[in-house]
Amino acid sequence: MLTVADNSGAKIAQCIRVLGGYKKRYGQIGDIITIVIKSAVPRGLVKKSEVQHGVIIRQRKEIRRKDGTYIRFDDNAVVIVDKKSKEPKGTRIFGP
Repeated sequence: MLTVADNSGAKIAQCIRVLGGYKKRYGQIGDIITIVIKSAVPRGLVKKSEVQHGVIIRQRKEIRRKDGTYIRFDDNAVVIVDKKSKEPKGTRIFGP
């Protein structure tokens, strides 16, 4: 389950597929995933139970940088993008 960090109208999404390879199991920051919207606000751009594509922008699992430091976030978050052009559906992105 991921929080949606844009103003497309979705609040909670669930990952159903990580794109980019045969039997790819885990996604990291920057990966494009297929999601299903679990909760959304009324009159938003997306509706509940719609299948969309998204980009992971935050993850709780720490990531090692090249200089040896680690970074991690408080939640797992995604931004909904268009399937063909990979442009974000919302106009604003919230959080780091």
